[in-house]
Amino acid sequence: MEEHNLYSKLEELINQKGIYQKNVLTLQEAAIYCGRSTSNLYKLTSAGIIPHSKPEGKIIYIAREKLEEWMLKNPIKTVGEIEQEAATLVTLNNTGRGGAKRC
Repeated sequence: MEEHNLYSKLEELINQKGIYQKNVLTLQEAAIYCGRSTSNLYKLTSAGIIPHSKPEGKIIYIAREKLEEWMLKNPIKTVGEIEQEAATLVTLNNTGRGGAKRC
């Protein structure tokens, strides 16, 4: 069976089971949940990048909370956030509390 067809069938089955309400996901469910291929997710778990469990040494389980934490790592700041930080630093430097000395 093609990976795309398998992916579609798994997605359908998991949605029926309420994947978004489960606390612990299998590797296949986790792949669908985060929109990656099963093989890509397997490589990430094998490399120790995504925390997971293998209670009997075969089936990989991933805590949904840990998967979400991994998905949200390394956030990119918005332009507004960067501008706010810059304004705060300028204000601190002008009041003499920023640590930088003026000439």
